[in-house]
Order: sequence, then structure tokens, then C-alpha cells
Amino acid sequence: MGKFSAAAWIGVYMACSSLMLIINKLAIYLLKVPSTILFCQLISSALVVKFGSMLKMIEIDEIKFDHLKPFSIVAAAFLGTIFANIKTLQYANVETFIIFRACTPLALCVLDYIFLGRQLPGQRSVLCLMGMAAGALGYVKSDDSFEAKGYLWVSIWFIVFLFDMIFLKHAADNIQVKSNWTRVFYSNFLPCVPLAAIGLFDKENEKVEWSLPGALILLVSCAMGCAMSYVSWMARSLITSTAFSIVGNSCKFITIIINCLIWVTVCL
Repeated sequence: MGKFSAAAWIGVYMACSSLMLIINKLAIYLLKVPSTILFCQLISSALVVKFGSMLKMIEIDEIKFDHLKPFSIVAAAFLGTIFANIKTLQYANVETFIIFRACTPLALCVLDYIFLGRQLPGQRSVLCLMGMAAGALGYVKSDDSFEAKGYLWVSIWFIVFLFDMIFLKHAADNIQVKSNWTRVFYSNFLPCVPLAAIGLFDKENEKVEWSLPGALILLVSCAMGCAMSYVSWMARSLITSTAFSIVGNSCKFITIIINCLIWVTVCL
């Protein structure tokens, strides 16, 4: 792909990522069932891809064992990252998550070098990354809304996220598929069974608080989830995992602005 195409895909990814975090937070606030919300997003994305294939609108690979094995690892990493993400949003505020998210490039640049053969960043880049880490540490020490459970989940998310970024970059570069939709199908369909079991174990069907606004936000989150899955795989295939993480971090400035506008009334 040319530079313009790469820039376009990264721009679309940034727009989806900026909005997805807020939509998930709003859906959890209205429905109180994070596992069910995530299950609906994943199964709807998988069904869209499958029906699109059946109608010959898109092309995907036939189910193969050679794809099932690596994509099962992709699905596990994907599920672990998003589930820890949603649990973090349940117990901590969005700003806490964003600050920890900002620290990921510092670790990823080293992992890129060790596992994917990328160059280490220069001195200026290292100073910038260290500055982000120092800012995160300062935020944690001054966090008035500190909650141990929230920081436990964000720490779990941080570790799983690093593995997810490195392995998914490896998968995007090395697993041969007919189209990007194949990656979308596997990464959404395979986590559905364990996620459904988690929802049943947590008895979320007894906790859900259905309302018209909640149902509408759920539908929007499902549509955004499908779009996010596709464009994230496209963007991931075009740049390094460190660069992909930095792109994700940069769009969170928009998230903070939107979050302040939505939740200011809750904080008063």
C-alpha cells in the first residue's frame, strides 16, 4: 500500500479508537454487564463477516487447522486484553486507563527489538518514552480516586496487552490469508464461547438493567466493534507494534475531551 493509503487507515483507526473507549464506558454504565456487552460486540462482528461471505460481498478463507492454531492464540490475547480493559473501566476512571496505556510504548520498543527484530529507539525517543512513564507514576501517586481493584485490573491489562501487541503484529505479518476479513472473523468468533461461559458464571443475566438508551448504545457499540476490528488489523499490518501503540495513545486526547463532556455531570 502507498503512503496515502497507510495514512488513511491509521486515521480511521484513530477515529474508531477515540470513540470506542467512551462508548464501552457508557454501555457499562447503562447496562452493568461488561461480559455480555463484549460478547454481543464479538458475535455480531463474526456474524457480519460470515453473512457477508455467504452473500459474496466479501471474501474469507475456509476454516483450516493451520489457521485455527495461531488464531486461537490471537483470540486468547484479544479476549484477555479487551476483558481486562472492560474490567478496568468498571473499577477505575478512563483517565487512569489512558495514563497506563501511555506507558506501553516504553516496553514495546524493547519487545519489538527482542522478538521482531526491530531497531531500538534513539536517545531522543527514549527520553520521550521515559517522560510518559514518569507522568504515569506521578498520576498514580496523586490519584484521589485510587481503588486497589482498579489498579489490579489495569496491571493485568498492561501485561496481557504487551503480549497481544507483539503476537498480533507477528500474526498480521506471517499468517497468510485471502483478506483482512479472515482475521476479523477468527479474532471475533473464537473468543465467543469462553466469554459466554464467563458471563454465565458471573450471572450477568440477573444484573442487566435494560433500557432504550442502553439498547441503542449496545447496538452502536456492536457496529463500532466491527469497524474497530477491521481497521485495527489493517493499521497493525502497516506499522510496528510500538508505532501502533503510539498511534493509539495519541488519539486518546480526543477521548479525554469527550469523557469530560459526558461525565462532568456525574462528577458534580
